[in-house]
Amino acid sequence: MINALIIDDEIKARLILAHYLETAITEQIDIKHAESVNEALEIMKSYEPGIVFLDVEMPYRNGFDFLMERKNPDYDIVFTTAYNQYAIQAIRFSALDYLLKPVDPGELQFAIDRHLEKVREKIQAPKQELFDNLVENIQKKEIKDFRLAVPSSEGVFFFTLDEILRLEADKNYTSIHLVGKRPFVSSKTLKHFDEMLGDFNFIRTHKSHLVNSRYIKQVAHNNQYVLLADGSQVEVSRRKKEEVQQQLNLRQKTI
Repeated sequence: MINALIIDDEIKARLILAHYLETAITEQIDIKHAESVNEALEIMKSYEPGIVFLDVEMPYRNGFDFLMERKNPDYDIVFTTAYNQYAIQAIRFSALDYLLKPVDPGELQFAIDRHLEKVREKIQAPKQELFDNLVENIQKKEIKDFRLAVPSSEGVFFFTLDEILRLEADKNYTSIHLVGKRPFVSSKTLKHFDEMLGDFNFIRTHKSHLVNSRYIKQVAHNNQYVLLADGSQVEVSRRKKEEVQQQLNLRQKTI
């Protein structure tokens, strides 16, 4: 049995999400509704949800206000939001789950599956650290200043983008190389980071390499490698040569 709480000021959005929860997933589910943060807090005095679907944008008190009220939660939160790129990026950078409105039943099932996997595996993620990072990120003026939360087997690490030198694929994992620090391994794929960081001057030079372009010093050996500030050398695949040249504007500067 899944106990779910839907917090959303729009009754239509609540009813649609509840309908999908009742009809599109196989698990038994008990659903409570709240149209505001205050109502949700009142409900939770006597109701213990396993998962909360939290609307980001609500009048008076929004989803982030809810996070500030409920410290150290023992439930999962899935944020629901209309297309708000700033909020979505803040959520993604904090390694948290979200659904875009209108909610897609397939994406909802994936979110439920992730929740159930955590329950089965008894995964106790440090949620409060992630939520605190989200609140901090959303208060920043520019996305490039967000802190990136990266869960690993050693815990959650937080970095600014300027601290990341390069990322390297390691099967279904990613080795993250940092400026002046030891590298560590994330359970996320390189594709995951490419999709998140591609708009912030990170360049996919090869199927196995994603590089922070600010640390590229030279493109060398007939464009076969990029040389980075720490002295490392990263391969450029044949099909990526032109793209790397264009992004770095280095056509006349290669050696």
